[in-house]
Parts: sequence; structure tokens; C-alpha cells
Amino acid sequence: MSAPRTPAPLVLSIQSQVVHGHVGNSAAVFPMQAAGLTVAAVPTTLLSNNPHYPTMRGQVLDAELVEDLLLGLTERGLIEKARFLVTGYLGSAEIGAAVARFVRLAKARNPDLVYICDPVMGDIDLGVYVKPGIPELMRDELVPLADLLTPNQFELGLLTGHPAGTAGELSGAFQALCDARPTGATAPTGVIATGCVLADTPQNHLDTVLVQASGLHRCPVPRLPVRPAGTGDLFTALMIGRLAAGTPLPAAVAHAVGKMQKVLARTAEAGAEEMVLNGFAAAG
Repeated sequence: MSAPRTPAPLVLSIQSQVVHGHVGNSAAVFPMQAAGLTVAAVPTTLLSNNPHYPTMRGQVLDAELVEDLLLGLTERGLIEKARFLVTGYLGSAEIGAAVARFVRLAKARNPDLVYICDPVMGDIDLGVYVKPGIPELMRDELVPLADLLTPNQFELGLLTGHPAGTAGELSGAFQALCDARPTGATAPTGVIATGCVLADTPQNHLDTVLVQASGLHRCPVPRLPVRPAGTGDLFTALMIGRLAAGTPLPAAVAHAVGKMQKVLARTAEAGAEEMVLNGFAAAG
């Protein structure tokens, strides 16, 4: 008689959802499933596409609806079963407040849960593109709860109020986030700053930098002639897939960077506006 199969690791993923393209859960769910994970995906939006098109249909969901969906997760006992919780684009400060309440509840009920906060707020060439109140809620409510953070370079500077243009400034930003935590709170395991151009980043490259108390791990890659939406969401999902398999954090980050580069190369070759995820699992 065969032994019972071990359940696949469960991820609770609270992000945006689109009909066309790959951002939020529409970028993250499939690669996590391809890595063998079970995903409970809660949408914060239901939109036809990302905002970079001439038109966009759909809407940010009502906060009451999102909170009701989160209550459903709680009632099914998924908090206790989950290994990872990830949050991304929130849509409104009201949704953010509901998500913060859920994260606090989840971490209280499941101390082993790893909370990964992708503080989606803006980018260096776009500025802040989320609704008022969200940056403050990220900084004051969600970021202090996170075990891992995956901001881009602009968002990291926004969270700390200081530039993040050198390796030393990235280390200082990590320390500032640690210092901002309530007394007795556990420091984050790491901050993964994506899309970085630092003072010593090789020309025509982008850096992904894992910042930990023990130091920095850098993964520079050539800049490709394409910039689709949702790359941060996909990166975080790829990293979670490796962490769930027991890969140490630095190696998980490096793996995610490498696979992202393959996706972006395929996207550039196709001349596509959206990331090309076809054949994703077979692509290695």
C-alpha cells in the first residue's frame, strides 16, 4: 500500500487580476502552479488589461468583497495550511486596510507562515501610480509585517525616504526598515530590490539585489529591449516556487532572475507587448 501523498505547499496570493495580459495574479498563479504549488488567489481588481493601454475596462473591487473573500479563506482553514502569503497591487487604501487585518490574523494563527510583501506603488519613470493612502499604508501597516520584501528600486526609496542608488544606500535602506519595526518585532529575512541601476551596475544592465543583515547578493543581467508590465509579479512567483522547494534565498533569487531573463528574451523575440508565458514550464 503506497504512502499518502504529501500535499503541495499552499500559497495565499492577494493581487490584481486582468483578462488580457500578465500582471498580478494573472502573472503569478500559473508559474507557482507549474512549480508544484497550490495557489488560493484572491483578486483586488478585475480589469480588462493593465493601465498602459489606451482604454481599460473593469474596476478595483469593493473592499467589502475582498474582505469577504478573505473571510472565506479563513473559514476553509487555509491560513493554517499555507506556507506562503504574498500581497501585491491593492487597488485602494480600503482594500489595503482589509488586507493588513488579514495578514495580522494569518501571522497570529500560523507563526510559520512566510509573508512576502511586494509593495506595488510606482516606478522610476512613472512616479507613484497608486491611489492616495496606499504608500502610507504599505509603509506603516504591511511592510512591518513582512518576512520578505520585493520592491523595485523606486519603491524602496519611497518606503524609506532615502535614495537607493548605491550598494551602501541599499544596506542603509534595509537597516531603516529594520529600525522602523515595533520594539521586539522580528527583522525581515531580506529585501529583494528589483530593477536596480546602481552607481556600479555594468552599463546596459539591470541589478536585482538581495539585501540581508549578512550582506548583499547581486544578480546583474543585460537590459533587454522590452519592458512588459508584471515583471515584478512574475519574479516574486518564481522566487516563491524555489523557496517552497527548499532552495536557500540567495539561490532562489538567482534562479528567478535567470528565468525572468528567459521570459523577457522570448517576449522581445516575439515583439510582444505582454510577457510570453507560453511553454513556460518546459522552458526551464
